[in-house]
Amino acid sequence: MSRLVVKDLAKSYGETRVLERVSVTAAPGEFLSLVGASGCGKSTFLKIVLGQETATAGTLTVDGRPVPPEPTTDRGIVYQRYSVFPHLTVRDNLVLVADLKHGGPLARVFGPKRRTARDEADALLERVGLRHAADLYPASLSGGMQQRLAIAQTLLGRPKILLLDEPFGALDPGIRVEMHALLLEIWAEHRMTVLMVTHDIGEAFKLGTRVLVFDKVRRDPQFPGAYGATITYDLPLDRKTRPAAPTDAGVIPGPVLQRSA
Repeated sequence: MSRLVVKDLAKSYGETRVLERVSVTAAPGEFLSLVGASGCGKSTFLKIVLGQETATAGTLTVDGRPVPPEPTTDRGIVYQRYSVFPHLTVRDNLVLVADLKHGGPLARVFGPKRRTARDEADALLERVGLRHAADLYPASLSGGMQQRLAIAQTLLGRPKILLLDEPFGALDPGIRVEMHALLLEIWAEHRMTVLMVTHDIGEAFKLGTRVLVFDKVRRDPQFPGAYGATITYDLPLDRKTRPAAPTDAGVIPGPVLQRSA
């Protein structure tokens, strides 16, 4: 678990400002759902937290330290499209994580380390319901199975912060409910700090402990790129009203609307 602190963050691309005055603190183990209109900078914000993008202004720290200017293993991300390697089997997609972390100059582990990596991969595949598909290639998996594999691949890196960019947007409704249950179960077990971008309001309230609304509060019709989006509402959700069972598909009732400063 990690504490994330963002203060007066801004991001511009040339003369186009995407984000401005973004400030938020995520306590260790919180689950923040990010919602807002398309193009308002939610995914850009995730990329800045990941280290894939650099903020134009402001500060962003994790556990009191500035975020490195490149992705590291303490921050993992799952995208909407399945970010797995099609030329590797399901198991080898997970073993690759150990190769990249501990493989040295050859980027590959051997001997006892490789056996350990395979055992850990098989244990996690069992956990996410893919043990039977260990020797298959991603192309032979359904969309939901590929997303399970992408999540497993990210979790094997043991991130302290899990970033989700529309992770279930391409899935059928029934599969989405299954993935919601899996995500809540894993989050409850590992208590990672989670930031999830979604366009599904019901999903945001179902999964998150807080919902952050991104929007532009300043607009100029003559220069639409002059101002960026910020967090306009921070909606804390009463944890006591959360359903105990992760398979409950209902929306959490009773959020208290709180305008973000």
